[in-house]
Amino acid sequence: MDTATHREAESTAEAPRLSTAPDDVAPPVDAGGLGRLTALALRAWRRLTSMRTALVLLLFLALAAIPGTLLPQRPLNPVKVTGYLRAHPALGPLYDRFGLFDVFTAPWFASIYLLLAVSLVGCLASRLRLHARALLRPPPPAPRRLDGLPHYASFQSTRQPDDIATTVEALLRRKRWRIRRDEEPADAIALGAERGYLRETGNLVFHFALLLLLGAIAIGKMYGYSGTVVVNQGDGFCNTVSQFDSFTAGPLVDQNRLTPLCAHLRRFSARYTPVGIAATFRAEITYTMSPSDTSSRAYRLEVNHPLRRGGDRLYLLGHGFAPQFTVRDPSGDVFDHVTAPFLPQDGNLTSSGVLKLPDARPLQLAIEGVFAPTAALDPSGLLVSGSPVPTRPAVAVFVDEGNLGLDTGRPQSVYAIDRTQLLDGALRRVAVRTLFPGGAIRLSDGTRITFDGYTQWANLQVSHDPAQDWVLLAAVLIVAGLLLSLRVRRRRLWVRITPTADGSRVTVGGLARSDAEANTREFATLSRVLGRTAETTHEGQSRA
Repeated sequence: MDTATHREAESTAEAPRLSTAPDDVAPPVDAGGLGRLTALALRAWRRLTSMRTALVLLLFLALAAIPGTLLPQRPLNPVKVTGYLRAHPALGPLYDRFGLFDVFTAPWFASIYLLLAVSLVGCLASRLRLHARALLRPPPPAPRRLDGLPHYASFQSTRQPDDIATTVEALLRRKRWRIRRDEEPADAIALGAERGYLRETGNLVFHFALLLLLGAIAIGKMYGYSGTVVVNQGDGFCNTVSQFDSFTAGPLVDQNRLTPLCAHLRRFSARYTPVGIAATFRAEITYTMSPSDTSSRAYRLEVNHPLRRGGDRLYLLGHGFAPQFTVRDPSGDVFDHVTAPFLPQDGNLTSSGVLKLPDARPLQLAIEGVFAPTAALDPSGLLVSGSPVPTRPAVAVFVDEGNLGLDTGRPQSVYAIDRTQLLDGALRRVAVRTLFPGGAIRLSDGTRITFDGYTQWANLQVSHDPAQDWVLLAAVLIVAGLLLSLRVRRRRLWVRITPTADGSRVTVGGLARSDAEANTREFATLSRVLGRTAETTHEGQSRA
């Protein structure tokens, strides 16, 4: 086979291949022990770093993140997690055992995350090398038979081949085609043109941005922290670990050097639609950047409108009600404005909670209750709320007297009493009553408990993520990469000008691997432009 024929055969075999994806060819497995292990390791590495594996792992990661969107997450809202565990005593502990209330730090999620990161690194390394090689390499030479390509056109011209080739080359370069020019036997001239490299560039940008996103999330987990706290209206807190109800931090966070920030909840307000759907939540706060700072500033905190200061963000997550009581014991001691947050149990903010008075005399007291902002009775006669709007507040109280067990060393929830104290007889229930504001209960020992009304509380979260800007950049690059890879088409064009007795014969062939309809339209338009450029005397055959 001569050189020209060999070159044409190679170009014909190469022309249909447009992808720069690495060949998925594993080395043969050697029969020897060390060689066999090496070959298996290489095969496993190639399989792990293939694009197909990366896509499968990305799908697994998306599926693994679904519980994080359907179930409340402990770092974001521990109050809702506590309520879910209480409402689902069978499924809740099972979900908790598998880390479904903190999905994004669960070991099984981290394993998928790390495998995807490794797969992307290996995949990008090989694809970047191949893409750089493709950018530096000229377009392939023209196949021997252009009429065998999906798109084909031919026409006759009176102009000379060299003149036509120079004009067509200039035209294609203006349209940003990459060009190669070859001299062929019998004084023929062949032009090879290629366009659409941005498709692979967009593909690589997308995967690079995905890797950047994974890295930014990992940095945020290592150097970020998050703390939530329930704050009653009129109270406040500072950004210290001891004042949070729950606090999670990355392993590289110095918990003694958090961003100085103190906030005071002046007023909370909520507006609902006539059917009881929340329209706006609004917390009027004042804040300072340190406990010693006397120049407080006001801010209106709303959902999705956090306060951003010093790299931290203060979010409003939710709200609820805290009933207020006044307790007067037989000795004359008065505990006024006794209050505790009650946790919502449904969409109408029927809430439950407990107030513990270890200093009450002669015996310790616990006031369990169910608070309803708009009092109503369910079919079984229990107090529920008919609306989240506080139009007719009431509280059903269950008063327990005795030993609260706070000195036993067993941890207790601030939202419930230790039931073992009731079962053991250390606590006994002495009164059950439904109270409206101003109503009171008098116990047999003379203790008087008065329901004064309620205040509102807000669930606030302080969050610090040093990689948040990188996450935003990665998201922008992901969208840009997707647009490039979806909108740009990789296509090739060949033009062969052969001299004839009365001028030249021009044949044009085109090839694309995607979006055939759009490429057909483009080839038809380009063929007409090339025909006018070559000053066609009469049209030949065309197929597009």
